[in-house]
Amino acid sequence: MISTLSQYFSFAFVRYAFIVGILISLCSSLLGVTLVLKRFSYIGDGLSHVAFGGICIAAVLNLSNNMFLVLPITIISAILLLRTGKNTKIQGDAAIAMISVASLAIGYLLMNIFSTSSNLSGDVCTTLFGSTSILTLKKSEVWLSAILSIAVILAFIIFYNKIFAVTFDENFAQAIGTHASIYNLVIAIIIAIIIVLAMNLVGSLLISALVIFPALSSMRLFKSFKAVTISSAVISVVCSTLGLLIAVLAGTPVGSTIVAADLTSFLICTIIGKILK
Repeated sequence: MISTLSQYFSFAFVRYAFIVGILISLCSSLLGVTLVLKRFSYIGDGLSHVAFGGICIAAVLNLSNNMFLVLPITIISAILLLRTGKNTKIQGDAAIAMISVASLAIGYLLMNIFSTSSNLSGDVCTTLFGSTSILTLKKSEVWLSAILSIAVILAFIIFYNKIFAVTFDENFAQAIGTHASIYNLVIAIIIAIIIVLAMNLVGSLLISALVIFPALSSMRLFKSFKAVTISSAVISVVCSTLGLLIAVLAGTPVGSTIVAADLTSFLICTIIGKILK
């Protein structure tokens, strides 16, 4: 097995996949705790469908790097969801469902009407489940993913205390002078960046699992926000690394394998949590 792994790691595309996979899983886990506690878990799923629509538009326009189109669209949608979610006429869950379904349907419609590929079903499957895209990354895409991931991690560290305050009691945070709306906006932008980055790793339909499972697993073992966040990051990186290793060795779909590893860790943490009680 070691010799087989050494052989695989001699290829640049495998090394790229592991670098990007570890960075994305780390970023996803950091915001996952905040999303679960603020009951925004489903926003990741909604934004992933928006990103799918953006990728379809980029494919129709024959853009060489779709991230320059998909990222702004997803960020704008995240901001709109945040604003619309506070509207009494359109509740947050309804807004997410509306944008999610519309983006998914319009994206698939555009790909069918303006098809630029002879294997449309294969392209859609890859986008939805991330089956091969993480193993076809270019060096420029790796650098862009690394820069965005580092920016997300730094933003989380710099605004950690504010994010903590807004997560647990937004009204109290506003009362003591914290501009909660600004930090909610920061959270929304970071979420959008993570969603776009994770598209290559697990695909648009499985992104929510990458964000939510590590946080839920950590909450079965720890109680404090800091402990849960650190544990979530460790679990996410371990599961993504393990999932990538299994996918490379066994030839299974990368995204599905990583999610299966996350699910397994959640079940194990649940059992351990019940034993420790």
